[in-house]
Amino acid sequence: MEKEYALQMKNIEKEYYGNKVLKKVDLSVRHGEIHALLGENGAGKSTLMNVLFGMPVIHSTGGFTGDIYIDGEKVDIRSPYEAMKIGIGMVHQEFMLIPNFTITENIKLNRETTRDNFLSRLFKSKGMETLDVKAMNADARKALDTLGMGIEEWATVAGLPVGYMQFIEIAREIDKTGIKLLVFDEPTAVLTESEADNLISAMKKLAASGIAILFITHRLDEVLKAADNVTILRDGELAATRKTAETNVLELAELMVGRRIEVTGKTETTGETLSDREIILEIKDLKVEMPGERVRGIDLKVAKGEILGIGGLAGQGKVGIANGIMGLYPSSGEVWLKGERLKLNDTKEALNRGLAFVSEDRRGVGLLLDSSIEHNIAFTTMQVKSKFLKRFGFFDQIDGRMIREHANRVIEDLDIRCIGPHQLTRQLSGGNQQKVCVARALTLDPDVLFVSEPTRGIDIGAKKLVLDLLVKLNRELGMTIVMTSSELVELRSICDRIVIISSGKVEGILEPGASDREFGLMMAGEYSKIQSKGAV
Repeated sequence: MEKEYALQMKNIEKEYYGNKVLKKVDLSVRHGEIHALLGENGAGKSTLMNVLFGMPVIHSTGGFTGDIYIDGEKVDIRSPYEAMKIGIGMVHQEFMLIPNFTITENIKLNRETTRDNFLSRLFKSKGMETLDVKAMNADARKALDTLGMGIEEWATVAGLPVGYMQFIEIAREIDKTGIKLLVFDEPTAVLTESEADNLISAMKKLAASGIAILFITHRLDEVLKAADNVTILRDGELAATRKTAETNVLELAELMVGRRIEVTGKTETTGETLSDREIILEIKDLKVEMPGERVRGIDLKVAKGEILGIGGLAGQGKVGIANGIMGLYPSSGEVWLKGERLKLNDTKEALNRGLAFVSEDRRGVGLLLDSSIEHNIAFTTMQVKSKFLKRFGFFDQIDGRMIREHANRVIEDLDIRCIGPHQLTRQLSGGNQQKVCVARALTLDPDVLFVSEPTRGIDIGAKKLVLDLLVKLNRELGMTIVMTSSELVELRSICDRIVIISSGKVEGILEPGASDREFGLMMAGEYSKIQSKGAV
């Protein structure tokens, strides 16, 4: 392989339990190049990086096929330690700093410089050597100067601005000896615009020194501003590689999300506008403090009887909307259900008023895994609405017969594949577990059903069954459904309208048949900018 390349990944394939998530992917990054890696959630970016870093999740699930070359030499990377040893570093989106340590201590952590003292010489023990604070401070200062950071190296990390913390993460990586390739994983996600500009300047300075940089981002304007070349992944395959000088935001947006859409749900159009329909749910300036999915002010109207999709990239706030309305995370603003204001931060109030929620965390929030199917189905309704109970004097007793009859009926209606209502939920497949979650929500007889990431972690066949079920509930029962999903193709296949969330706010609302370009621009937060220029 050519030595001009710091990294070459050839024909990389990875399969998880029969599901191929990477299919013959090629990626090449030259020395001194900034190469952007672009793609939707689930496109394969994280898996490709897990392969590069030799992460345990790759090797414990059968490994991968294909070849990796560093400086033209074929390598077999079996662990992150081996990756670091041959000169690969990563700057993570989530900071890995110790707040009460100084900047120097964070930069030199586990690579401290030491010097001999009387005891280490006497006992000939490395463990008794003294930290060479002066040398460590000098190394830290050199790394900070490379990035143009004027902050003192002895300052404590706690309380520093977010932008400073990101630069300290980078300083730690470039302080390592023999660094050849630096991977930046969504480094600007938590930065202001000016901080992001400073980071891009620092990246260019590092590239000029000969370090290869792989820049993972979803911000298309940053790709064009920072990168020399860009590789786009889509559905685990290489969609395209472009020189940034020969492409534009519109083409990148289309390449990122373009695919054939298989419509499994509603295809008819009524010609009605939102103003013609009854509004069942109205959201005004909703803010939600959900870690990693903060909502910063959502205004939205949901029409009675529609399937409304909520999409967007990871960490942009889409998941926080339903979680906030259902009272699972602190929220503020106004939510009106059937013309009456809903009390926020009160889950029982939300359930009593006619809302139900199928959580994205079906194992943590959605299911009692070691309880029976019938108990899972009846549990919430029993608690909230005192249904499935018999009264004996001053005491309530569970009506097992009523629960069993209801569970049998729901199991048949939803086609839950099981040996009977008494079976433990843990023993079901992922798709059938998800159906139990839906069954529990339906038992509440809701006016609006929130469904978050309904197909996460289940196989392709089960995904179709779950989506078909949602369409059936909407068509046959007239149920209003608000579906949050990272899978744009699924939203486009069953939803009437799709809301795209970017940076915690509504970037726009599209019809399912809108162009790939429009969806791509909205997901990258670029739509309003391009629209103002009249280019969409």
